[in-house]
Amino acid sequence: MTDDAELTASFTELYGGAPEGIWAAPGRVNLIGEYTDFNDGFVMPLALPHTARAAVARRTDGELRLHSTDVPGGVVRLRVDELTPNEGHGWAAYPAGVVWALREAGHPVTGADIQLTSTVPTGAGLSSSAALEVVTGLALNDLFGLGLAPADLAVIAQRAENAFVGVPCGVMDQMASACCTEGHALHLDTRDLGRRQVPFDLSAHGLRLLVVDTRVKHALGDGAYAERRAGCEEGARLLGIRTLRELPYEELGAALDRLAEAGADESVVRYVRHVVGDNQRVERVIALLDAGEVRAAGPVLTAGHRSLRDDLRVSCAELDLVVDTANAAGALGARMTGGGFGGSAIVLVEEERADAVTKSVLEAFTSAGYGTPGVFPAVPSAGARRLV
Repeated sequence: MTDDAELTASFTELYGGAPEGIWAAPGRVNLIGEYTDFNDGFVMPLALPHTARAAVARRTDGELRLHSTDVPGGVVRLRVDELTPNEGHGWAAYPAGVVWALREAGHPVTGADIQLTSTVPTGAGLSSSAALEVVTGLALNDLFGLGLAPADLAVIAQRAENAFVGVPCGVMDQMASACCTEGHALHLDTRDLGRRQVPFDLSAHGLRLLVVDTRVKHALGDGAYAERRAGCEEGARLLGIRTLRELPYEELGAALDRLAEAGADESVVRYVRHVVGDNQRVERVIALLDAGEVRAAGPVLTAGHRSLRDDLRVSCAELDLVVDTANAAGALGARMTGGGFGGSAIVLVEEERADAVTKSVLEAFTSAGYGTPGVFPAVPSAGARRLV
């Protein structure tokens, strides 16, 4: 990845003038609370040190020019008044969608030259798309003086992904990229966007959180995500509630019985069990962190993985292998993170066991005939910000 000076030089060579600034927005890893955000539930992401960066200059002629140093091909040229949802554009749909969403919300964005570069792994479930959206929104917010708060930018970015790109994601990824702070995990209530920065200094406890990027992506993708979202909404409808957030964990057993009696598909029953259970797992992890009992969060992570594997059925052989191998090698807990069907898992481990656990995972992948996964520590980092 280029540094800021190189990005500035690259922008200047590409567009014939210097950028007005450089902005950054991080990817994220989610500690606990999966598939809960579109159910108005709780999530607990933290920002990674990996970022998308954007060098940007305003235009007043209605032209939007987009280029990425990470994707082969030339500049994508679009007209801001002709942006139309679901028309493709590949990677460029994410920043273009933000321009569209800002204009739809009445903000006077009259065009821009944008050069993007990113160290967020793509296809790893670490929100590379949200990082592109948020960094674009932040830059345009600053340059056009829109006065939007970080949470407002996250909502705009989510609308870009939902309505322009066509992915029915919740708001967690964009909120994490926009609002996380260094050294903390973000306890986010997706119903009202209430949030609390929870201190998450693992090194002070002699711990490490590893991200294991399996580097696989199975071809179930967004269709399976949308099916699970629809199943959750069906469960809420049958239970007579607006979203599954409204179902207390203490009433879960009775609710599952009611769903069965109502003839709900067994998949709907499983999805409801996962979402309500994961909301409760977020609350358990918060309580443990507040009490300084960080190690005790490990088994909660593993329980979350079992639910994602068995009830939501969004895991895969590679993710299960990471979790099973890491736990057998002495990790405190592990689970897949993100949308699943590939992507990444997280592993909570004692610092002195981190190398041994990593070695065991790498050897297990070799023995299974899988490609070598990427392994790196998740260091809670800053959210979106202006660099230059």
